[in-house]
Amino acid sequence: MSQLIVMYLMLFVISLLANGLSALAGGGAGLLQLPVLLFLGLEFAPALATHKIASVALGVGATYRHMREKNISLNFSLYMLAAGLPGVVLGANVILQVPDRWAQGVLGCFTLGLGVYSMVSPQLGMSEQDRRRNVLGYLSGALGLFFIGILNGSITSGTGLFVTIWLVVWFGLSYKLAVAYTLILVGMFWNGTGALVLAMQAPVKWDWLPMLILGALAGGYLGAHWSIAKGNKLVKRCFEVLTIVVGLSLLWRAVCLPQ
Repeated sequence: MSQLIVMYLMLFVISLLANGLSALAGGGAGLLQLPVLLFLGLEFAPALATHKIASVALGVGATYRHMREKNISLNFSLYMLAAGLPGVVLGANVILQVPDRWAQGVLGCFTLGLGVYSMVSPQLGMSEQDRRRNVLGYLSGALGLFFIGILNGSITSGTGLFVTIWLVVWFGLSYKLAVAYTLILVGMFWNGTGALVLAMQAPVKWDWLPMLILGALAGGYLGAHWSIAKGNKLVKRCFEVLTIVVGLSLLWRAVCLPQ
């Protein structure tokens, strides 16, 4: 078996695992996928652009499964897009011009905090609750989504997890429903917008994309299926594990980045 075939198989398997876990927990695909692209020899800018494009397929696969449940509100979806997309564009336009040691360190601390907070709040996200569904609540929630959108456009790992926990804590969504919104809107539209902006600024490794996209499609569908089949308890546990791992990974990368 040639080295090229082995590499393509590795890309598919890593993409399948990374996006399957992301679809189950509500974010974090970049934790595995982006470091592999860097390990295989890509520079940061093309690796980030290639990862962002491939991650859109995660949203496509997950959307196909979640839309069959018919529990997604069109109005709330449009609200998330209007609040988050401007932030994504802003973040994607600045990431390739600024050093990210401080950003990854701060984000790592926050991500770790999300996992710990969820672990010490056993009832958090286990059922649907009506919270802050008024004008002030929606305006404040939009500000939070805008800020997370900036992170999504500029940081490579874990921002989908921020959207998931924000929807749970601020609006009272269950983990399962929050993950559905994250995968559909962040996976397809936020990541799609960020990918487009990045692709205009950095080269893309086009010959690697087919395997990454196939893995993301399959992983997105399978992860979404398991989250629906197993319910909030499994999704919550996966979210907690992944936030802690992503947080530690971001802190490690921040420490190891060159001065």
